[in-house]
Amino acid sequence: MYILLGLLIIAVGAFCQSSSYVPINKIKSWSWESYWIVQGVFAWLVFPLLGALLAVPAGESLWALFASNPKASLLTILFGALWGVGGLTFGLSMRYLGVALGQSIALGTCSALGAILGPVLTGHASDLTGAVIIGVVVTLIGIAIIGIAGGMKSAALPEEEKKKAVKDFNFGKGLVVALLAGLMSACFNIGLSFGAPLTWAETKPIFATLPATLLVTIGGFLTNAIYCFYQNSKNKTWSDYGKKSLWGNNLLFCCLAGVLWYSQFFGLSLGKGFLADSPVLITFSWCILMSLNVVFSNVWGIILKEWKGISRKALAVLLTGIVVLIISTFLPQLI
Repeated sequence: MYILLGLLIIAVGAFCQSSSYVPINKIKSWSWESYWIVQGVFAWLVFPLLGALLAVPAGESLWALFASNPKASLLTILFGALWGVGGLTFGLSMRYLGVALGQSIALGTCSALGAILGPVLTGHASDLTGAVIIGVVVTLIGIAIIGIAGGMKSAALPEEEKKKAVKDFNFGKGLVVALLAGLMSACFNIGLSFGAPLTWAETKPIFATLPATLLVTIGGFLTNAIYCFYQNSKNKTWSDYGKKSLWGNNLLFCCLAGVLWYSQFFGLSLGKGFLADSPVLITFSWCILMSLNVVFSNVWGIILKEWKGISRKALAVLLTGIVVLIISTFLPQLI
C-alpha cells in the first residue's frame, strides 16, 4: 500500500511538472531569457528553500547543516550547475535532431545515466541490482518507442513543413549535443546522491532529500542566471524588467510555473519516503520520475492536439510507448 502511495505521489509531481509550461504561455511581452530567469527564481530558489525548511528539526539550521558538510554541499551545488547546463543544451538537441529524436536521445540518456551514475560515483554501485538495470532498459525502450512515434509524425509532414521543423538538421552535431544534454541533466540525480548526507536523523523520510534538492537547484540557478543575463545584454532585453504594467500578470504566471516545476522534486522526495521498504524502487526512483515526465508530457501533447492528424499506426505506437513507460515504473518491484 505504501509503495503504491509513493508511486502515486511521484506521478502527481510528474504531472505538475509536465503542466508547468502551460502558465508560461500566459506571460506577456517578455523575451525568453527574461521570463525564464524570473520563473527560475521561484522554481530554483523560493520553493526549494520552502521545501528544505520542512526538513529542519527544531533548533537546527540549514546553513549550519551545509557548513558542517562542506564537501557534500559543494559537490551537490557543482552537479546542480552542471544540471543547469543540461537544461540549456536540451533545446539545441531538438534544434539539430527534431523534437522526437532529440528528446528521445536526451531524455533516455538523462534517465539511464541519472539512475546509474549516482550510485556508482558515490560508492553505492551495489544498489544497482539486476531488477534496477532491467527497469532502466525498459524505460529506455519506452522512450525510444515514443521517439519512433514522433519520427512517424515528422515523416508524414510535407517537405516544406519538415524543413521548418528541423531546418538545421545535423545528425552528428545533434547526437553529440543530445548526449551532452542527457548527461548534464542526469547530474541532478548525481547531485542528490552526493547530497544524501545533508539531512538530520530526526528528519522525516519524506523530507530527507529536500535540503540537497535546494543546493542542486541553487547550482542550476547560477548557470541559468549567467546565460539569461548574457542574453539580456546580447539581445538588449533588459527593458523587459522595466515594464511595470506587466509585472502583476507575469509574476503570477512565473510563480505558478515555478511551483509546478518544483513539484516534481518535492513529489520525488515525498514519494521516496513511502518507498523506504523497497531499496530497489528507491534506486530506480529517478527513472520513475523521468518516465512519468515523458508520459504526461505526451498526454498533454494529445490534449493540446499537438499529435493531431497523425495516422492510427503512429498513434498506436505512441500509446504503446506510454504503456511501456507506465509498466517500467513498477516493473523492478515485480522482478
